[in-house]
Amino acid sequence: MLVGSSSRSPVGDVPSSPKYSDRLSPAINHYLTEASRQEVRPPGTPENGYLWQRVNSQLSSPSQPYSLREALAQAQSSRIGASSQALRESLHPILRQKLELWEENLSAAVSLQVLEITEKFSTTGSSHSIATDYGKLDCITTIFTKLLLTKSAFGFLESFVCCVQQKRAVIGLQILVRSSFSFFMQTARLKVMLIITLSELLSDVQVTQMKSDGTLEESGEARRLRRSLEEMADESQSHKLLRECGLPENALTEVSETSAENQWSWSEVKYLSDSLLLALDASLEHALLTPVMNMDRYAAAESFYKLAMAFAPVPDLHIMWLLHLCDAHQEMQSWAEAAQCAVAVAGVVMQALVSRNDGVWSRDHVTALRKICPMVSNEITSEASAAEVEGYGASKLTVDSAVKYLQLANKLFSQAELYHFCASILELVIPVYKSRRAYEQLAKCHTMLTNIYESILEQESSPIPFTDATYYRVGFYGERFGKLDRKEYVYREPRDVRLGDIMEKLSHIYESRMDANHTLHIIPDSRQVKADELQPGVCYLQITAVDPVMEDEDLGSRRERIFSLSTGSVRARVFDRFLFDTPFTKNGKTQGGLEDQWKRRTVLQTEGSFPALVNRLFVIKSESLEFSPVENAIGMIETRTAALRNELEEPRSSEGDQLPRLQSLQRILQGSVAVQVNSGVLSVCTAFLSGEPATRLRSQELQQLIAALLEFMAVCKRAIRVHFRLIGEEDQEFHTQLVNGFQSLTAELSHYIPAILSEL
Repeated sequence: MLVGSSSRSPVGDVPSSPKYSDRLSPAINHYLTEASRQEVRPPGTPENGYLWQRVNSQLSSPSQPYSLREALAQAQSSRIGASSQALRESLHPILRQKLELWEENLSAAVSLQVLEITEKFSTTGSSHSIATDYGKLDCITTIFTKLLLTKSAFGFLESFVCCVQQKRAVIGLQILVRSSFSFFMQTARLKVMLIITLSELLSDVQVTQMKSDGTLEESGEARRLRRSLEEMADESQSHKLLRECGLPENALTEVSETSAENQWSWSEVKYLSDSLLLALDASLEHALLTPVMNMDRYAAAESFYKLAMAFAPVPDLHIMWLLHLCDAHQEMQSWAEAAQCAVAVAGVVMQALVSRNDGVWSRDHVTALRKICPMVSNEITSEASAAEVEGYGASKLTVDSAVKYLQLANKLFSQAELYHFCASILELVIPVYKSRRAYEQLAKCHTMLTNIYESILEQESSPIPFTDATYYRVGFYGERFGKLDRKEYVYREPRDVRLGDIMEKLSHIYESRMDANHTLHIIPDSRQVKADELQPGVCYLQITAVDPVMEDEDLGSRRERIFSLSTGSVRARVFDRFLFDTPFTKNGKTQGGLEDQWKRRTVLQTEGSFPALVNRLFVIKSESLEFSPVENAIGMIETRTAALRNELEEPRSSEGDQLPRLQSLQRILQGSVAVQVNSGVLSVCTAFLSGEPATRLRSQELQQLIAALLEFMAVCKRAIRVHFRLIGEEDQEFHTQLVNGFQSLTAELSHYIPAILSEL
């Protein structure tokens, strides 16, 4: 059995049954009985004191009634018809404490009696034919788990989460795990029960306390609880704690009747400990952020996300925190992130329905949902199944609830203009309406799909590349940042947020966290930061605009990325790689002449992909590639060539012909061949094809540069011919200027590349 006794009574021992100790052994039963004799300690108890602070029962008050029984009698006679809660509130605080202790002792006594009866039932059943009918014996597990999940039993379990003495808490938790092998053969259900218990406890317990400077820190109670949870998985200390508690060193050994092997597993205990610590840490972080949540919405969103992940084994709690996160994103108008939260909730429901064959969806539908929100799992976990058995999750795991959240996701993705996701969402809703022959809803869905595909077509045919968001790399350097120190994140912002906007926003957030010994400084460029060389007492933010990387993009291309996202169709915009280019010179200066200008291309890999459940993702990998000055020059020319070719080859009109738009073509041609602006191409020739610099080029580099220049001029010539066919009388003079500019540029280039005259 899991426990033998649970009490913190100052007035007497909890009744216990010696017969109930058969399974746990007399030594363990003696230990549990001794644990129940501990007294309540006054507030301020040292490390080995009782975890939750209580009112000191020794305090006296002139208005204190003589006894709890007398007080209850008086309250009932004067408040006939009042609720039990009202009667409780009418009691003196000290008597309310006594009542609470009495209730907990009663709960412990009743729990022991139920467990003893269950023990007798299982012993009797094992000697009869019922032992082979495991379906009938399942009532034992049902009684046992329902007992520990009733409201009154939380105090019973509480003694193992927080015991009078820390070492007793640790051993108590280990005995709890040991017994779970006897009843469940694994810790999944125990994990769910303890997470639910921990959630209940943390809703009533102060996990933070105020420091002298007015800020919050982890409370002593929370620290002691953390140590207990950490030590329960510490194999090296186990034998020592058992001896100190008067237990034999083999007390945790669990041998099945059908096997001679010890079923105790420290790895499973560690897994359970880590799960509970994750929930404790998430709850603590959320409490510590309370004063700044309204200002730092990024941290607030991450806090809700961590809570959702920590309580993921319990569907009700998981969904609750996901919906809190969804609301937080909607307040920030982060529509794509809010939509992802709705998808995640729908995914939790769909997993369960598919797992128990209780819906219209299959695993293929769940896989399709994962393409939108990778957090959605392919299968429901054993912990979530256990939570459903215990009644935590069944209320929300229905087809209608899944459809409700899919529809919410569709609405939010539409606000974010991510129409490809909308189409995928509706494709998951349609099978439900088909199975129900809900033709009116089917008609609405198909009408919405028509509008969605028309919106996608409009995005793809627009001359201005569609941008759904802007992205920024943010580096944190400074001890005042705490856990963020020396970490990098990529932030996803609305498409109208510029670099200056996010600089101002983050400065406002973090300046308020500086103290008299620290100041905040923004690093204005994207150079590589050497954290060890930064000035102490200063916290640095480095904010850099980054571009998302398409799946098939050649990151080693020398071409500038101005047009890298303007070609091709607008696909489902999911990004987990980003890059930015940084100019530098070998002499340490940022800028130099063309012959000295290097470029460093940095590619960042994030933990997960955007759009995500949060607005920022941690950078898990960063790689750099350097381009020499001549490679930069070749890349600049190739970029201009690609821009002109794109105008000539891309269909632009609604009729679908191949004619480019005149105004766009004129703008690019003017920037390429007009005499007053052609210094870019000529400066490349001057820097690399004349005098001493030309002698430093390798043969291959020289050939690539000349080939790029020749191709550029050939495309310019073709574009001028297309321009002549498109213009009217009003543009004849401008066309003449383009022709003259092209001829002048050709003549200038012939001094460096004589063959250009014959090529053109």
